[in-house]
Amino acid sequence: MTNFLIINFLTVVFFISVVYSTSIKKQTKKQTAFFLTPNSWQVFVEIIYDVPSQLLFDNVNVEGEKYFPYISMIFVFIIFNNLIGLLPYSFTVTSHIVVTFTLSFSIFIGINLIGFTKHSFRILSLIIPANSTISLALVLVPIEFVSYIAKPISLGVRLFINLMAGHTLLKVIVGFAWSLLLLEDLVAIIHLVPLLLLVILMGLELGVALIQAYVFTILTCIYLNDSIHLH
Repeated sequence: MTNFLIINFLTVVFFISVVYSTSIKKQTKKQTAFFLTPNSWQVFVEIIYDVPSQLLFDNVNVEGEKYFPYISMIFVFIIFNNLIGLLPYSFTVTSHIVVTFTLSFSIFIGINLIGFTKHSFRILSLIIPANSTISLALVLVPIEFVSYIAKPISLGVRLFINLMAGHTLLKVIVGFAWSLLLLEDLVAIIHLVPLLLLVILMGLELGVALIQAYVFTILTCIYLNDSIHLH
């Protein structure tokens, strides 16, 4: 039982509980159904699914609708693990590079399989510039290939760096405030300064957690669009 397994289990339980509790409606058959007039929790659940749905439609159009479960799963996984990492004594899954790299490389492999299944070897046009001469292609193809291979690396590193750096900074400031609090006399009052800074940084980290889930999802949609339409 690792921290990763425990936190993801708690995340799944919390999400299922929210969805189930917001869909309860007393009926004679005692069945669950969503309210016609949504409450605040139901609006929250609808927003969670509306964001990846809109991103998918804007980037991949109608052809991307069948990939909605795939994209929504990525978005829900990242955003809930980012947010649960802000709680005291919790474990931030997405601040570990093994997790983010596993996620990004799995997405990269899946997207390439989709592209190869749809276009066969024409998917190589992603690394061969259109209407380029042979001499120019010899120079551009290695550059485009390196750029293409770097996509999953940048995708995983971006999420890992932002979450790890922010949480590390919060821990440093908490430790500094605690050290000041242990001082004697009036000097201990100074600990209010890092505490105030901590409140500000918590709001910043909340924004980072939401933005990074959004960025990761929209980049996945863009890569999926390139694989489907060979742009």
